[in-house]
Amino acid sequence: MQKRKLGKSNLEVSALGLGCMGMSFSYKPFPEKQASIDLLRAAVERGVTFFDTAEVYGPFINEELLGEALAPFRAKIAIATKFGFDINPDGSRGARPTNSQPEHIKQAVEGSLKRLKTDVIDLYYQHRVDPEVPIEDVAGAVKDLIAAGKVKHFGLSEAGAQTIRRAHAVQPVTALQSEYSLWYRRPEEDIIPTLEELGIGFVPFSPLGKGFLTGKMDERTKFDSTDIRSSIPRFSPEAREVNQALVDLLGQIGARKKATPAQIALAWLLAQKPWIVPIPGTTKLHRLDENLGAVQIELSANDLRGIESAASKITIEGARYPEHIEKMTGL
Repeated sequence: MQKRKLGKSNLEVSALGLGCMGMSFSYKPFPEKQASIDLLRAAVERGVTFFDTAEVYGPFINEELLGEALAPFRAKIAIATKFGFDINPDGSRGARPTNSQPEHIKQAVEGSLKRLKTDVIDLYYQHRVDPEVPIEDVAGAVKDLIAAGKVKHFGLSEAGAQTIRRAHAVQPVTALQSEYSLWYRRPEEDIIPTLEELGIGFVPFSPLGKGFLTGKMDERTKFDSTDIRSSIPRFSPEAREVNQALVDLLGQIGARKKATPAQIALAWLLAQKPWIVPIPGTTKLHRLDENLGAVQIELSANDLRGIESAASKITIEGARYPEHIEKMTGL
């Protein structure tokens, strides 16, 4: 497995990480616990060294899953987790949507360390920007945790360019995690230039468009009411019918490269910058193998120009989130 460094930091990870949320959050039905443990360990065997979780996934049970599954390999992998939602120690939600008060962060890290069965978190992200807490205070709290040896690197998720700059001035930001793919390209406007200027790595989540870019669904696909996609405008049957044009494009390129649409979508992301590390999620071993195969696909400058030209003629239909969720981002 190829390795990449996240920006100018010394955090070197596999070129593709594994997003673990779907093992216990948002995409029911969830696999049996042992099946997830087996998948996580299979990922390690295949060279994946970067695993992404969060305290809110469950809440808590996703971190517990990774802690159990990855304990035997802890010395050779990097675990990223996140704080920032208002969660009580018993798992119930607090009174506020987000909570990045410094005292709450320092309480949250103790729980994450325990659940992950580790004494240090490799990359600790603020999960969502908290409008009630200055980002300088958040960065300062994580700086304290780094000084205490409980955290190695500071990250942000779904933060805007100015927020990134303000945080970075207090405690260098190692990575930003935000949605980025061929069907959500807003980070290209000001986020990616800001990251490049500051030497910050980029970790795209939903690099396969929550499964849509795999080509394994169409306008007839049904989602359970517990599946987050059932409430996302971009996944309405009408939107999927329009957006299929992008999947068709990936399929056409894949046919020439002897690759799947998902592999082309991931190869395209990897080709954008050498400090981009996508984290596709899956609960299936054959999908893990398919995704990892993207690392071997080389897209030439001519290939990339062709994709850009064709993609520019496709207008994506539907918002990426319901309005109440989109409001929680710092973009």
